[in-house]
Amino acid sequence: YLNKAIIIGNLTRDPELKSLPSGVRVTTFGLATNRVWKDKTGAKQEDTQFHNIVVFGTQAEIVAQYLKKGQSAMVEGRIQNRSWDAPDGTKKYRSEIVADRVQFGPKSASSADRAGGGGSSFDKTTLTDKSKTPAPEEIKTIQYPSEDEVNPDDIPF
Repeated sequence: YLNKAIIIGNLTRDPELKSLPSGVRVTTFGLATNRVWKDKTGAKQEDTQFHNIVVFGTQAEIVAQYLKKGQSAMVEGRIQNRSWDAPDGTKKYRSEIVADRVQFGPKSASSADRAGGGGSSFDKTTLTDKSKTPAPEEIKTIQYPSEDEVNPDDIPF
């Protein structure tokens, strides 16, 4: 069986960093994806989907620090559905992508200038930011919490 999602889009809001009671850091943000096609009459159609993204651990801190609303990102992870009882007694549902990997997209010239940096050498064919790729010995493994360590009821959103 396979539960895998790979999406590329733009952030709809700034990432929000929180901590679980266990101390595990968690970041949430929204990502919008667009689909454009022509219908039977040849008229251009467009559909926008909004995705809820959840990132845990060290990667959560990095995402919260460097990504901002409007920037593009690629998210790779699994789809998860949650439900809970709201204070008003209704049942609430939420679908989200729990990210295994978040890759930053190219920065626009205006955001690079504001940050004091130059342009990015983002390669769209491989989706890597070559200017920020660390040497192989610098790569650290991200330790994700096991499903036993993360209780969905502890997530504060």
